[in-house]
Parts: sequence; C-alpha cells; structure tokens
Amino acid sequence: MVVVFGAPLFEEASGIGALGIDLTSLIVYLVNFTVLGLILYFMAYKRIIGMLDSRSDRIRESLEEAERVAQESEEQQKTMQKALDDGRQEGQRVLAEARDAAERYREQQAEQARAESEQILNRAREEIKQERDAALESVRSEFAVLAVSAAEKIVKRSLDINAQQDLIDQVISESNVTKEQI
Repeated sequence: MVVVFGAPLFEEASGIGALGIDLTSLIVYLVNFTVLGLILYFMAYKRIIGMLDSRSDRIRESLEEAERVAQESEEQQKTMQKALDDGRQEGQRVLAEARDAAERYREQQAEQARAESEQILNRAREEIKQERDAALESVRSEFAVLAVSAAEKIVKRSLDINAQQDLIDQVISESNVTKEQI
C-alpha cells in the first residue's frame, strides 16, 4: 500500500501494487532519472555531441585531404609519365637526327675521299702521260739525230750491208741509246 502524507494512495491489491511495484518509488525513480537526464543533457551531452561532431569534422576533413592528396599524386604521376614519354620521344628524335647527321657526314667524307682519290689518280695519269710523251719525244729526237747522223755517214760513203750495220751500231753506241729503246 502506498501512503502519501499519511494517506494511502493506492491499495495494494489493485493494479500496479498487485504486480509488486511500489508506485512512489517508481515516481521517485522517474523524477530522479529525468533530473539526471536533464543534468547530463545540459552538462555532458552537448560537450559529448560537440566532441563527436568535432571528431566527425576532423575525420571528414582528413578524408577530403587524403582524397585531394591522392588526386594530386595521380596528377603528378600522369605529369611525370608524360614527361618521361616526352623525354623518350625527344631522345629518339635526337638519336635519329644524330644517326642521320652521322650518315650524311660519312657519305660526305666518302664522296670527298672518292673525289680526292679521283683527282690524285687523274694527276698521276697526267704526269705519267707527260713523262711518257717527254720520253717518246726524247727518244724520237735522239732517234732522228741518230738516223740523220747515220744517213750522213751512209751517204758519205757507200757501204755494203755489213758496213752499214756496223755504222748504225757505232752511232747508237755513241748516243747512249740502246737497241731496245729504239
């Protein structure tokens, strides 16, 4: 039986009292729980919610920062890859130009060497021709002198074939020209 200020509030046999629940204690517990809930709400809940919101904001900012860093990293990686590709292409272009320049230089040097060798060969041929012509001219003039000299001597005297041959041999030996040169 519940007594409030000396008067019974409910009979024990009816309703809640029959279940073994003391209504006064229940009301006190409910008031205490409500007061405690209000105290916690005004004193701790706002702080806890503020801390949780702050932590949530920090986590969200960290995730956004991580996303931004990942995007920057991806952009830098793409930029580096493009720079590497450009570098490779530039290197290949420079290498191709160097090969072309080397090939042109080699061909130029080969052409120059061919031209120089052709000039040397032409000069040598010209010199050989001039020396041969000079030698032939010298042999001709000496032979002409020998022939004239031999003719004079033959005319001055009438000789037989053996005497003529001896005379020709004598003239040739005097002029230092051998029979092979004639």
